[in-house]
Amino acid sequence: MTIVKWLLIAAVVAYLGGLGVLFVKQRDMLFPIPPVGRTAPAAAGLPEAEEHVLTTADGEKVIIWHVPAKPGRPVVLFFPGNGDFLAGRVARFKGITADGTGLIALSYRGYAGSSGAPSERGLLLDAEAAYAFATARYSPEQVVAWGFSLGTGVAVAVAAEHPIGKLILEAPYTSTADIAGAMFRFVPISLLMRDQFHSDRRIVNVTVPLLIMHGTDDPVIPIRFGERLFGLAHEPKQFVRFPGGGHDNLDDFGAIGTARHFINGARG
Repeated sequence: MTIVKWLLIAAVVAYLGGLGVLFVKQRDMLFPIPPVGRTAPAAAGLPEAEEHVLTTADGEKVIIWHVPAKPGRPVVLFFPGNGDFLAGRVARFKGITADGTGLIALSYRGYAGSSGAPSERGLLLDAEAAYAFATARYSPEQVVAWGFSLGTGVAVAVAAEHPIGKLILEAPYTSTADIAGAMFRFVPISLLMRDQFHSDRRIVNVTVPLLIMHGTDDPVIPIRFGERLFGLAHEPKQFVRFPGGGHDNLDDFGAIGTARHFINGARG
């Protein structure tokens, strides 16, 4: 019995120690910032983009790239994934803007030259600054918020709180807590996780046309989470599944064309 008791104690200690590590390291895991410094758009291969530095409500300096929209065209307000940096998305940005659609792409705090450290509150403040920049130059109806992966939570928050024209969610989730809970089944995620990005609670306040795109073989955010979020959303909405598509390769399956058709289609 003594051996069993000490084995149980050791197991409990190991479990609690593991919880402690997860709690301390959770933001490093959720926000794996690439070791990439500030890069000018022209140096990255997107000379048509202008770089701007915005000041957030809490005093951080965040970078955006802006490709002005052609007259009468909409503008995509793009929120990247958690491991993204703007210079690494140039091919996608060229695809988005090829037909004259404008682009405002945000480099979150702590990423590629933007100051500060990322958190849910911080990213939402960054998004507020980017939205203000957009609506100072375009009507809200011209703005199409597009979030990828982690950025879908940011895009949903913007669409839930501000007028925009349309919303695109690529590889979205119900909440980051749900994703973490599926990975760490024996951890009380809801109690320990600081940044939960509850799109499932915010999506009910979104009333603009919605497009969700998801790969059927997404290993990072399984498609069931996107389907669940879609079920909570208001009409008008559409869900496009890309058979065989993964997490960050949907451009290879036609995501840009699908998004362009949605952006250019009639409202509602």
